[in-house]
Amino acid sequence: MPMLEAKNLTVSYGRLEAVRKVNFQIEAGQIVALVGSNGAGKSTTLKSIIGLLIPSSGSISFEGQDITRMPSASRVRAGISLSPEGRRLFGRMTVLDNLLTGSHIVTSKTVRDRILDEIYTIFPRVKERRHQLAGSLSGGEQQMVAIGRAMMADPKLLMLDEPSLGIAPKIVAEIAHAIERINQEKKMSIILVEQNARLALRLSHQAYALENGEIIRSGKGEELLADPYVQKAYLGV
Repeated sequence: MPMLEAKNLTVSYGRLEAVRKVNFQIEAGQIVALVGSNGAGKSTTLKSIIGLLIPSSGSISFEGQDITRMPSASRVRAGISLSPEGRRLFGRMTVLDNLLTGSHIVTSKTVRDRILDEIYTIFPRVKERRHQLAGSLSGGEQQMVAIGRAMMADPKLLMLDEPSLGIAPKIVAEIAHAIERINQEKKMSIILVEQNARLALRLSHQAYALENGEIIRSGKGEELLADPYVQKAYLGV
């Protein structure tokens, strides 16, 4: 049984279908990439999985349970967490307080402290700056905090929306390494939405290319890296 499966997923904004009869699945322990240009439907797909948008048709299941119309808070409790595009931190709160806002469903202080330690191990910069205001950090550091905040819910499935957007190449490499560590060390499944298609496909076990709300290619990340259409459309080859 897949950890998460979408069947004929259609998501609309009014009369506009942003995602159209999409089918995909994520196995436990996988990094799955969704790649495509702006407006392809990538972020819309994540929002439908976390419950910020309700599909107009189709279904989403998580660990065998239909969550298509489940409230967002219940999906977080079930084990799904989202680090949104644009980071959306509370700039006038400390880094630590921003992290703790992600732990509202974690009732055990022992578990909360364990997760914090794991985040600090993966992102040493976050530990160094934990008492600084989040708004004082660089864009890359803020992205690390945003990923950490999503991890604080102790999810089984972590969704990352454009984690490399607007970040210096050196920091992108650090975040890419961190994504691999989260997957390998915590055995956490990850959905990675990225305009940086080369990065996303290199990191992923399975990948889907979206265009105009539809999946046009799917396969292993390495297979899509070698696909002539993907190379021309998304990799500039």
